[in-house]
Amino acid sequence: MTSKMLTPLALYEQVAEQLRQRIFRQELEPGVWIDELKIAEEFGISRTPMREALKVLATEGLVTMKLRRGAYVTEVSRKDISDVYHLLSLLEADAASEVAGKASDEELQRLKQIHDELKQQTANSDRFFALNESFHMEILEIANNRWRIQLVADLRKVMKLNRHKSLFKQGRIEDSLAEHDAIMQALLERQPHIAMNAVKQHFRNGLEAAV
Repeated sequence: MTSKMLTPLALYEQVAEQLRQRIFRQELEPGVWIDELKIAEEFGISRTPMREALKVLATEGLVTMKLRRGAYVTEVSRKDISDVYHLLSLLEADAASEVAGKASDEELQRLKQIHDELKQQTANSDRFFALNESFHMEILEIANNRWRIQLVADLRKVMKLNRHKSLFKQGRIEDSLAEHDAIMQALLERQPHIAMNAVKQHFRNGLEAAV
C-alpha cells in the first residue's frame, strides 16, 4: 500500500477523512479491527492524531471503540438502518415541504440540474452516489436550517455503511430515480404536502431495499 504523507495542519481531521473514505469504499469493512499502529506508520504520523481521528469517527457512528480492544468499523444492524431511515424521512420530508413553499426559481433550477445529471450517471456508481447525496443535501441547503443539515449529514454517514446493498439491488436505481422525479416535480409545482409525502415514500422504499 502506498504511503500517504499528510501535512501538519488539522492533522487528525485529515486522518479522519482518509479513514472515512476507506470505510465508505469498504476498504475497511464493517466489523474489521482498525490497526492503529499500521495506519499511523503508513501515514507517517504518531498515534496521537490517529487516536483523535478515531474519536471523530466514533462520534459520527462510523467507528466503535471497545474497551481494551481498540477501534472497529461499526457494524449496523437492521434496527440501526431502520432507525436512521426513519429519522432521515422525517427531517428531509420536512425540508422538502419548506423548499416547495419558499425556494426561488433559481434554487429550484439548480436542484433540477443536479437531478438531471444524476439520471445520466447510472453506469458510474461513484458519481451516481455523489450526485444522489448532493440532490438530497441541496434540498436541505435551500431550506436553510443548519442544525437539520448537521443531523442529516451525520445520519447519512451511517447510512453509507449500507448504501451499496440497497441501491445495487435489481431495479432499485431505476425506482430511486423515479421517486426523485416525483420529488422534483412536486417541488417545481410548489406543492409542499405532495413533496413531503414523496420524500417519505422514497425513504420507505429505500428502507425495504436496505433491509
